[in-house]
Amino acid sequence: MNWSRFVKKLCISALMLLCLAQASWAAENNNDPLEGWNRSVHQFNEVMDDYIARPAAKTYRAVLPKFVRNGIGNFFSNLGEIPTAANDILQAKPGAALEASGRFLINSTLGIFGLFDVATLFGIDEHSEDFGQTLAVWGVGSGPYLVLPFLGPSTLRDTASIYPNYYLSPVRYADLSEAETYGVLLLEQLHRRHDLLDAESIVQGDRYRFFKDAYLQSREYEIKDGQVEDKFDAGLDDLLLD
Repeated sequence: MNWSRFVKKLCISALMLLCLAQASWAAENNNDPLEGWNRSVHQFNEVMDDYIARPAAKTYRAVLPKFVRNGIGNFFSNLGEIPTAANDILQAKPGAALEASGRFLINSTLGIFGLFDVATLFGIDEHSEDFGQTLAVWGVGSGPYLVLPFLGPSTLRDTASIYPNYYLSPVRYADLSEAETYGVLLLEQLHRRHDLLDAESIVQGDRYRFFKDAYLQSREYEIKDGQVEDKFDAGLDDLLLD
């Protein structure tokens, strides 16, 4: 092991965690202090989506039969079981880690390299974890909301987790050339964009605010494993108790 590189990475990680912790106060009081920047990047991403991502996703849907697209989605979901299991371990959830590992083994064998989701038929439901969720479980604040060029909605905490997420990705360790690796990653993003085509009709009003709220609520749901308080019901209960 190259200890100098290890110590350097450890120090950088510690510094990032410190910055995130300091930024959490600002996030609690105003989760969008960078709104001016964010809106500009959001507008840029919208243009890129209009001219590149959406047309590509529509072509992807038109050209490939549904069963092929389902197989591609299952394949990438199966690869995602590996980082999910790793983050389950980091979050001290051994039971969930065993489930993710079991899903990967079953779908990689009986599901023919993950093209078919056999594990769900066996009653082993899918769940997803990433390093951003792990940081949240460790007590790191989300920091301010960020919109990243090309990547879209994020937070300071989730942005800091981009490299660890890539480091845990099985694609990184596959025997592929650099061009092939980027090709696989591009196909994954194309499939994800295709999945969102049917949801476009629900976007209403201020698109920037809609995406921000949807992202933050989705992340809270994922971090808390679905155990999210219904704020509307909580507010109603307070009114009834007054």
